[in-house]
Amino acid sequence: MTTTVIERKWHTTAEVAVMLGFGLSKTKMLVLTGEIRSVKEGRSRRILPRWVDEYVERRAREVEELSA
Repeated sequence: MTTTVIERKWHTTAEVAVMLGFGLSKTKMLVLTGEIRSVKEGRSRRILPRWVDEYVERRAREVEELSA
């Protein structure tokens, strides 16, 4: 018997908040200001995993540039 693992293609704002260790309000603000890209699907926002990675990488670069 083969087990198939389906990877999620989208994350909710709440899931991204948990992933980043942020509160839901802060994460929603990052989404609304465009710092974390998202797509509106009905009444919900959905975020691609790579958009979360892009945000983290951009913030890391900013911190590195400030400390250089």
